[in-house]
Amino acid sequence: MDGLRYIMRELRRPVTGCAWDLEQDFKSIGAYTIEEAYEVIDAIHKQDYDELAEELGDLLLQPLFHAQIAEDMGLFDFDKVVWNICDKMIRRHPHVFANEHGQVIELTDGLWQQIKDQEKTAKPKRDGHLLDEIPHFPALKHAQKLQAKAATVGFDWPDLSQVKDKITEELAEFYDEVETGDKAKQQAEFGDLLFSLVNYGRHLGLDCDAALQSTNDKFINRFNHIEDALKTQNKHFLDTDLNELEALWQDSKRENR
Repeated sequence: MDGLRYIMRELRRPVTGCAWDLEQDFKSIGAYTIEEAYEVIDAIHKQDYDELAEELGDLLLQPLFHAQIAEDMGLFDFDKVVWNICDKMIRRHPHVFANEHGQVIELTDGLWQQIKDQEKTAKPKRDGHLLDEIPHFPALKHAQKLQAKAATVGFDWPDLSQVKDKITEELAEFYDEVETGDKAKQQAEFGDLLFSLVNYGRHLGLDCDAALQSTNDKFINRFNHIEDALKTQNKHFLDTDLNELEALWQDSKRENR
């Protein structure tokens, strides 16, 4: 770890460091942090453990990068990051680590939540809004979290049929904007339509992000099936008419339900 910290400091060192690394800030690096986390998940999904070891290293670089930026700005350093998480892990595991009186406390679900609530209470209060509490997850998950939080204060459709009607309304508004050719308005209405679909899924108790990921995986498997079938015929997608591709797609659906 010391070696990696040294490399990061040198990359960010004024004059002699890397120009690209010196230009980065929290926001620009934040995008890479998300990307690297997804690449870790992808390696896990593929059960490619050599790739997982490499991707975990790429992900490990991200908190070091953020901490070095913070240190350069006089905000905090990597030691502070490590100390914070060590303190939190010990505090949240009283059943493992003894307290100042040498006592090891039995952990229950209620105690775990009590510890987390105490941590929130200890943080400085900021003037803000209810939805400020929701982190910026990927868009689909973010939408579901926002809706769930709003529902805690009664801002929610009481009947499932109303949620369904909202989808119909948003779909009609989207189609209207498709006719106008205004891309900005089309994107806005498409976003509203997606939001209403997430709300419907939430009311049904579905994990909308997991649902879409499952469909992505299904599409990949079916597309790969078509690609393999074409390879056995020494053909390519661009050499194959749509009717044949559709037939192969239907075959792939039977093979990969």
